[in-house]
Amino acid sequence: MLQLLHIENIAVIDEADITFDEGFVALTGETGAGKSIVIDAMGAVLGQRTSRDLIRTGAGKSFVSAMFTGVPELPVLSECGIAAEDGELLLQREIFADGKNACRVNGRPVTVAQLRRVGGALLNIHGQHDGQQLLDEEQHGAYLDSFGHVDGALEEYRGCYEAMEAVRKKLRSLEMDEAEKERRMDSLNYQIQELERARLKAGEEEELQQRLNLLRNSEKFMSAIQGGLWYLSGGDDGGGALPALSQAADALSGAQGLDGQFAQLCERLNSVYAEAYDVAETLRDMESAFDFSPRELDELEGRADLLYRLKKKYGPTVEDMLAYLDQRREELDQIAFASDTAARLEKELKKAKALVVRAGKQLTEARKAAAGDLEARIQDELRQLDMPKVRFSICFGQKQPDPSGMDVVRFLMSANVGEELRPINKVASGGELARIMLALKNVLAENETIGTLVFDEVDTGVSGRAAQKVAEKLAQVSRHKQVLCVTHLPQLAAMADTHFSVEKGERDGRTYTSVVRLDREKRKQELARLTGGAKVTKAMLAGAEELIDAAEEYRKSL
Repeated sequence: MLQLLHIENIAVIDEADITFDEGFVALTGETGAGKSIVIDAMGAVLGQRTSRDLIRTGAGKSFVSAMFTGVPELPVLSECGIAAEDGELLLQREIFADGKNACRVNGRPVTVAQLRRVGGALLNIHGQHDGQQLLDEEQHGAYLDSFGHVDGALEEYRGCYEAMEAVRKKLRSLEMDEAEKERRMDSLNYQIQELERARLKAGEEEELQQRLNLLRNSEKFMSAIQGGLWYLSGGDDGGGALPALSQAADALSGAQGLDGQFAQLCERLNSVYAEAYDVAETLRDMESAFDFSPRELDELEGRADLLYRLKKKYGPTVEDMLAYLDQRREELDQIAFASDTAARLEKELKKAKALVVRAGKQLTEARKAAAGDLEARIQDELRQLDMPKVRFSICFGQKQPDPSGMDVVRFLMSANVGEELRPINKVASGGELARIMLALKNVLAENETIGTLVFDEVDTGVSGRAAQKVAEKLAQVSRHKQVLCVTHLPQLAAMADTHFSVEKGERDGRTYTSVVRLDREKRKQELARLTGGAKVTKAMLAGAEELIDAAEEYRKSL
């Protein structure tokens, strides 16, 4: 249940703390006092979409927090990495003037989407316009599915449907007229032939650039080799490091017997000579192996230019161009053999359609079974809401398969005895819509783990005896779920276990809204105002007290 709602800088509410109790809680107040703002604040902390316009004028941000108690272990909590501490969850949301949000659950930062998932498992807000959803027949199937728990059958159907659509998509990709087919094949053949003529090889670019770099700098290359050889081996007139090293080793070898150090020095010189000799031999091999050919340079320059032009058309690297070539060959094969492929896909599509139809029929059976139960439950609820003569029925039609199934689900009703069943959007009045929606919400809520239901003026269009029946129904629901109700009807407000008044005033030139818990005397004043308006008489107060007494007796009977 929702235990505490804290609000800061939301519209005309500067700051408010509202402590809720179990059972039935009513919020009343003059039109425009700010009752809807309290609901907006609840929606904000539940992760619903909000506007920066919600922030109080002059404030840089708004803040809402909601403490829930008695929270069971919910799958969504573990999925978001959140644990309810002793069954308690604290939801928080800051909304900044620049449009940014900061959301937390039990102090853990979460995204708005995660906050919405968690909040949706804790509290449901039923707005004053929800009854209008009944006029949209597209919603009827969703209501039935929610009641019937047909998730398994619906998931199996959707899997079959998606498989069928995948095959259908492949078939559509093969569809083209003959002229377009010829144009595409000509284009593909040209591209394939151009790439095949190039005889591309993976990794050739690196080798090509290395060889080009060598040929373009041939003079520098040979000058370095020849210079190194001259300094190592010398020329015709002598010189060079190798002869000098050899002579130095010979000079030291005659003194090896005089001192052991000369032997070590000779050995080191011989090692240096061997390394220098090896370098000189490597340079000679490079000199003899180097073969500069202006023709080869021209050929390599031409090859580099060809690769450059092809890369501009087919990909940034040779490997990308080879991959593109494979793709175009595959596409050409697909077009060339499209008729064979299409025939094969047609067979696959026929099988996929059969699976969709079979899964769709199973889904229809599950929905029809649920529809019988839902009809009986709604009919029972409507009797309790002072609509004993109303008949409610769910009819099924067929449609082409789509992601939701093959069923057209419509809610029908007959408002008066002797009248035939007609679509709800054709015959239901505003008050009837409100009560049917309330009945539907009550039935659906019984199958949900949500502990708190919020009704925002769902009694629109209801009065008199019907209003009393709605009040009694909400009281019944509040015995197993917490019910918060924003209302203008004295019958509903009197039935509440706890009554709050939303009051608006002015201070220092600013408008402020406060939420006040009413004791019995103040409840009498508020109920009298709801009944008679601004001028409260003793008779109105006496009537308000009778309403409160009757409501207490009814709640005791529950």
